Parts: sequence; structure tokens; C-alpha cells
Amino acid sequence: METRFFDYKYTFSLECGADLPGFRLAYTTRGTLNADRSNVVWVCHALTGSADAGDWWDGMIGPGKFYDPARQFIICANVLGSCYGSTGPLAVNPQTGRPFYHEFPLITIHDIAKALDLLRLELGIEKIETCIGGSLGGQQALEWAIQQPDVIQNLILIATNAVMSPWGIAFNEAQRMAISADPTWIERRADAGQAGMKAARAVAMLSYRNYDTYGFTQALDNNEQIDHYKASSYQQYQGEKLASRFNAFTYWTLSKVMDSHNVGRNRGSITLALEQVISRTLSVGIKSDILFPPIEQKILARHIPDARYEEIDSLYGHDGFLIETKPLSQIIRNWMDERKSLVSVAVD
Repeated sequence: METRFFDYKYTFSLECGADLPGFRLAYTTRGTLNADRSNVVWVCHALTGSADAGDWWDGMIGPGKFYDPARQFIICANVLGSCYGSTGPLAVNPQTGRPFYHEFPLITIHDIAKALDLLRLELGIEKIETCIGGSLGGQQALEWAIQQPDVIQNLILIATNAVMSPWGIAFNEAQRMAISADPTWIERRADAGQAGMKAARAVAMLSYRNYDTYGFTQALDNNEQIDHYKASSYQQYQGEKLASRFNAFTYWTLSKVMDSHNVGRNRGSITLALEQVISRTLSVGIKSDILFPPIEQKILARHIPDARYEEIDSLYGHDGFLIETKPLSQIIRNWMDERKSLVSVAVD
């Protein structure tokens, strides 16, 4: 597996009305495309993910895993606006010869899905057998299925929604407030706002997990403790961990991308938009998810014509889609086997 690059050399018009003077997407492929090109699995990553899906979702992707390169041709592209090889705020603006930094334009889920489809066309892929994504990745997959209804055959949406909730936007704004409170954020340098981003990540963890998660994993060391709590060090650790691989500009950009998600925009309504999905769809919720609660996935299943809702009972809240790979694999396997049974009956 190696990272490859797709360079789009034409002006790319954005939903906000601005333009990008072309862009680059980093992507990876695993496995081999079969003779009839029917084994494509396209993985859409979440907020801080990369094109290396086998790294951040190793419980789902790899030899012997549910998505196995021995059987499937697995593609994952780093989204527009990210920092793992794709065009984002730290990329050089060819019109100025300097990094974009704060001047990187507002991009949306709509723009990201459109860029992914340009990569699909570049790779000569007519049909995607399965498109799967969780959280921000699910938002991309859903928008893509609406933009190009004839492309995706099986759509798997995990811990995601049709429109970003006010609750979710509020969490994201609190994180951006933490970044902007860092006095270095106004500076044009790659590590600007880094301390603020650490605080932002700590805020985010409260939405990715929940009360019970922290009670179980970050309990007191002893009943006499008055300082140096596990929960405190855990928050610090999560901030430092992200700062070692990410930057505040990208974090800001992609949190805005998530806020922008609304499939009903310019389509009459959310319901009308969801009715345009013709992919066979599996919508998966996580019982303890407070950021994308199960009601949001149930709405997807209710309004997408050929959709099923399933639920995972996990201690880990929103992060359950990354952690609970065994039950998730079983849910997907059962759903896929059901399709094979229906096809077999139809043939008989």
C-alpha cells in the first residue's frame, strides 16, 4: 500500500461561491480490482482520519478482516481540506506562492463529495460496490449517494446524520473558540493555535465518549485522592496526541465542513433529498452516542427508500464506530448476506 495523488488542475468552484485553483487528493488502494470491476469498497474517513484506512480502522480493514484486500479493492481518499497529503490550509496557494493559512476558503460536505467523484472518474470506476463511512465520513458518503445516485450500490452510514444538529455545531464552535483564544492563532505559521487545538480536542473527547465511558476508564486511583486524576491526564494526553499529527488550521476547516452538512440545502427539504438515495442502505447507530444520537440514524433509515436501521450497544459513545469493529462487522455481514440470499432466490 502506498499513498498516491490525484491532481485536479482546473478551477474548482466551491459551494460558498469561491474557487480553488485546482486541488490535490491523497489516496490509497488495497487489493486488486477484479475482472468485472465489481469489488470496489470506498471508505470515507472522519474528522482527523487519513487516506490510510488500515491504520485508523484496523479492526475493519486488512488481511483476514471484514474488508480484506484479498477479496476487495479498497479505496480511501484524504478529504479536501485535510493535512495528510490533500490540499488544505497549509498547502501553497499557487496564485500567491504562499500557504493559504487563514485564507483557505470555506468548503462544505458538498464540495468534498464532488472532489471524491472527480477522483472516481480519474480511476475509471463506474460503480462502487460499497461506500462506507462513520461520522464525517458518513456525511460524505450520504452526500455522494445523493449527488451520484447511480454510482453506489451499497451505502453504509455509521453514527452520522442528514444535517448537523445545533448540538453538534455548538460543540464544534466551542472547540474553535478554544483555538481562537490561543494568542498565536493570528500568526501565519504552521503551528499557530496549537495550544488552543489541544484544548479543543479535550472538549471534543467529551462528545466522542460519555459519562459512563469516563466513569469506567478514568476512575479514581483510590478513595483518598485529591489531585492528579486519570480523567485530567487523559484530557491532556488526547490534546498532545492530536497536536503531534495535526494542525489547528485543518481542525478549524474540517469542523466547519461538518457544520455545513445539510443534504436538504437547495433540494427542497431533507426528506426530499433522502428520497433521492437509491443505494441499498444500512444505517447504524450507537446506543450511547451523545454527539450523533441514534435518532439521527433512524431518520436516515426512515426516509431513504431501501434502508435498514441497526444499533450497536457500546460503552464508548460516538467513538464506538472505531472501536466496536466485531459487532459492526457482524451487522454488515448479516445485511450483505441477506442481499445475497435475495439475489439467489430471484435467480432461482
